Amino acid sequence: MARTRTGRAEQPGAGGAPRGRTRWWLVAAVAVLPAMALLPFVVAFVGLAFSDSEYPLGGGPKAVSCTQALAFGGAALPDGGTPVGGCVEQGWQDVSYSADFRMPRAGVGDRLRRTYPGAPAPETEFCTDDADLCLDLSCLKGLPMGVGADAVQVSVVYEDAGTALVRFAAFTV
Repeated sequence: MARTRTGRAEQPGAGGAPRGRTRWWLVAAVAVLPAMALLPFVVAFVGLAFSDSEYPLGGGPKAVSCTQALAFGGAALPDGGTPVGGCVEQGWQDVSYSADFRMPRAGVGDRLRRTYPGAPAPETEFCTDDADLCLDLSCLKGLPMGVGADAVQVSVVYEDAGTALVRFAAFTV
């Protein structure tokens, strides 16, 4: 093959016409676009696989005031109530708050009726965690309007003749 002054090779027997150009950029674009679309998923997978956190996507438990935790579910710390441990917020897509507190045993039923007037009566038969009294609320089942939570669960354990341990959980779904 002889070279011309333009630097293009000529096809033998083609009458001196130069070869056609390849469109390498089109092939490269077709190959790179799917790879670019998958790149965020590969990066996220590698990040999750090599993360040493229990909550690699965030949303681990953090301490909040008990006032904030109870208010999310439309409640407040009762008179004579003392928090047990800390109150916790946790969430990634959904948010949940939990609060444990002790209060006088005699005021538990009245307190639940005043806090959630549209709620059904607390149950005593199908409670979890060996609770003596429990109340499950949702938007359709006694939870007041304007509350941040979609559901509230209250369980009460009578510790002795004068004290009740109340476990409160409020969360979105």
